[in-house]
Amino acid sequence: MKRFVCILLSLMLALPCMSAFATDPTPIDTIPFDEILETRDGLHHYLLLCVDQWRAQPTNLGNSDGIVLLTLDTRGNRVMLTSLIRDALVKRPDGVIGRVNYIAKNYGPEALCKVLSEHLNIRIEKYILFDFQQVANIVDYMGGVDIEVTASEASYLRRYPLSSEQTTPKMNRAGTYLFTGRAAVIYMRIRKAGGGGDLMRTQRVRTVLSLLADKCRTITYEQARALVDSIAENTTMTNMTLDEMVQAMEYAYGLRSCVIEELRIPQDDAYNSISYAGMSVKDIDWDKSREDMEEFLASGWLVIDEEFD
Repeated sequence: MKRFVCILLSLMLALPCMSAFATDPTPIDTIPFDEILETRDGLHHYLLLCVDQWRAQPTNLGNSDGIVLLTLDTRGNRVMLTSLIRDALVKRPDGVIGRVNYIAKNYGPEALCKVLSEHLNIRIEKYILFDFQQVANIVDYMGGVDIEVTASEASYLRRYPLSSEQTTPKMNRAGTYLFTGRAAVIYMRIRKAGGGGDLMRTQRVRTVLSLLADKCRTITYEQARALVDSIAENTTMTNMTLDEMVQAMEYAYGLRSCVIEELRIPQDDAYNSISYAGMSVKDIDWDKSREDMEEFLASGWLVIDEEFD
């Protein structure tokens, strides 16, 4: 008993020392929204959000499990997907540093649009927010997606309570499977398989979105219009009107032959993993991330300028 008390006291005394291993995040300098340049002609940004709930309620949102910026460039003929890791530290609307995936829940999706705008120096004003079930419904509407999984991913999915009908063939080993909507959502959420953690999770999200985009390459305009109706029906929150969704669909339809370009924020050289406020988070070099974002969006300018000389 005496030994147990000594051990307990030692642990209690060690707690302050253990907390010393936590790291203060780097101060974050952002660009005030009213100083951000207007988006150039032909460039259209749409923030796609997915909360970590199967049935979300607008008045009780979960955390933003998926944060992806879809950019359609009708002048440069480009389609771009930029994913942001959910444990990135940002400056919240109240000025305090916190995780990006809590912003929409605590302040609303419009606030998240503004926060990301000020961190990336681009104007993000339109958003669509889904829950897991709505994403699954859209994937099912598109007939599922063929995903190539690694041995580690297959092992994880076999342990997850998937029914045999949710992949074709039944999940077994590394290979390509047709995923139903629910299985695709579970695949996108894999974090503890194959290494990479949340960084690989964002890659899986982009993979599924790219596969869905690939399936749209051969659809007719009428089918694309029906897809917009399906998306509108499977939306928890958005500040886009149906007419604006149709307009976005028409932009995308005109770009359906484009290769999908991808970027992850942050890049490997633009973050440090730290412990902050009792959480494992990513301390982001936002100056470098803004440069990466600017270079990504501007990489089609040379072709554009040559065309308009």
